[in-house]
Amino acid sequence: MTIREREAADRDRGSGTIYVLAMTAVVVLLTLAGLALGQAVVARHRAAAAADLSAISAASRVLNGPMSACKAAALVARSQGARLITCRIDGEVAEVTVQVLSGLLSAHYPATGVARAGPADPALLTR
Repeated sequence: MTIREREAADRDRGSGTIYVLAMTAVVVLLTLAGLALGQAVVARHRAAAAADLSAISAASRVLNGPMSACKAAALVARSQGARLITCRIDGEVAEVTVQVLSGLLSAHYPATGVARAGPADPALLTR
């Protein structure tokens, strides 16, 4: 090995460590991004389920009055780990909006679910 080859080899010594550290950082960041995305998907599904259950609960109590229906919806939403945002009763139809907080970014980006429940449309039943 000549002196030039030895000097070139000395300059490259340790560069593999830098590449391994950089690739490890990239893998860790991609893994964290995947986990955050998974948390967001789970939170969205939880919000949709909580909204569905809350709307059904409100619609089942609509004959007791709007306050009773919305209290029932809030109770169901709370039991599902969600927070009732809006509850609107229009005749026999209940429409609710809930929010679910989960994950690192949940304070800034809460998952929201909206659902409506009420009696079936008679026109649809005659088919």
